[in-house]
Amino acid sequence: MSLLNAIIEFFGSLFGTKPPPPAPPPPAPQPPTPPDNTTEPAQMVTSNVLVLVYDPVVDSTTGKKLSQHMGWSRAEDLITGYLADLTDKSKGLARYKILQREEVDEFPALSDGFRYTVDTYLGVYRGTSSPHSPGWADYKGILTRFNLLQRIANHEIDEVWIFSFPYAGFYESIMAGQGAFWCNSSPLPDTAGSLRRFVIMGYSLERGVGEMLEAFAHRCESILQKAYASTTGDANLYEHFSRYDKQNPGQAECGTVHYAPNSQQDYDWNNPRFVASKCDDWYNFPNFTGATRQVNCNDWGNGDLRLHHLWWLDHFPRVSGRLNGVANNWWQYVIDPNRVSG
Repeated sequence: MSLLNAIIEFFGSLFGTKPPPPAPPPPAPQPPTPPDNTTEPAQMVTSNVLVLVYDPVVDSTTGKKLSQHMGWSRAEDLITGYLADLTDKSKGLARYKILQREEVDEFPALSDGFRYTVDTYLGVYRGTSSPHSPGWADYKGILTRFNLLQRIANHEIDEVWIFSFPYAGFYESIMAGQGAFWCNSSPLPDTAGSLRRFVIMGYSLERGVGEMLEAFAHRCESILQKAYASTTGDANLYEHFSRYDKQNPGQAECGTVHYAPNSQQDYDWNNPRFVASKCDDWYNFPNFTGATRQVNCNDWGNGDLRLHHLWWLDHFPRVSGRLNGVANNWWQYVIDPNRVSG
């Protein structure tokens, strides 16, 4: 504390005034963006993950958990399949390391402090009673309980995966930390205490690996939109990548998470209609040839959720070099949002 601040605080204590609050931490320094080149290596990125599994015991006599009672998936099986898929589609450039896993024997608190009991939860799940409102989880309580901001700031962990169930109130993904931006939901407020951005993923024990990939793919959409936010026109390569025939007639490329190249509406992954697409040309990135071919649902799994998302992720660039200020390996951004400028 400077001498001036000490004097101000002393007189403030005499006259009942409080010193001004401390200034917020300075923004994290952004490394300079390398110039466009063809030689910058495609970097492998490893993310250390804290896994929280909310799976309350519903029978104290047998120890049976909610997931077992409902016949849902085991978190370990979901994680195994999910990691295998991402490692395969990134060709090893995206690596997740489960640093710690905690089993939480309780229903998570919602934003107003409410918690379901076994009986009230099953009533909601079975449709015999209405869900509690507000229905969002108490993220602030989780940040405090598990000391997340400090652990992120100390580089102990890089992101958090929360497994829960319907009505638990978790977003598919939400970004926190200083400089956090939209990540399929608005940034988590009051988290600038961490100078590093980080993502909290929300997965459901009721669902499968395909739904985990959907949550991840929406995260990718948000992060890649941000990565290309300063580009315009043809320089915005993610805008090209995400084109589909309904929105860009005759110019389909790989589409979006919800819209395959030929989709007419959300989740229309089983559409047999043929359209011209440049999707294959993304395997030539950045040396596009302009080649097109006719594609339909046979190319991405005939409506299978998981297969479509794997097809979509498989087209992400993952080569050396940098173009229009963005690295030619998109995986380094979607795993580590701190690499995104701005």
